[in-house]
Amino acid sequence: MSEQTVKVDDSQSSARIQKKFRKGDLVKVDPEKFSNSLESKASDTNLPEYIFQGPGEVLLIKGDYCQVRWRRPVPDTWINYDHIVSY
Repeated sequence: MSEQTVKVDDSQSSARIQKKFRKGDLVKVDPEKFSNSLESKASDTNLPEYIFQGPGEVLLIKGDYCQVRWRRPVPDTWINYDHIVSY
């Protein structure tokens, strides 16, 4: 009998993300999900309201993070996929 090995594919998480969000989608940050996250504890406590009001545009998706461009003269931000929702 031969043993079969199962290869774990890390691209499954990327596929999950790409199904929900794509480049060009409009999103905003969900304040409840973000406030309970590790990222919120490492960030400034006074976040700007525009990230919660939206819209921001998804520019790139890498791993569990989306690069979001806001419609303001501010830098693009990388936000965890789990913390954003469709606008």
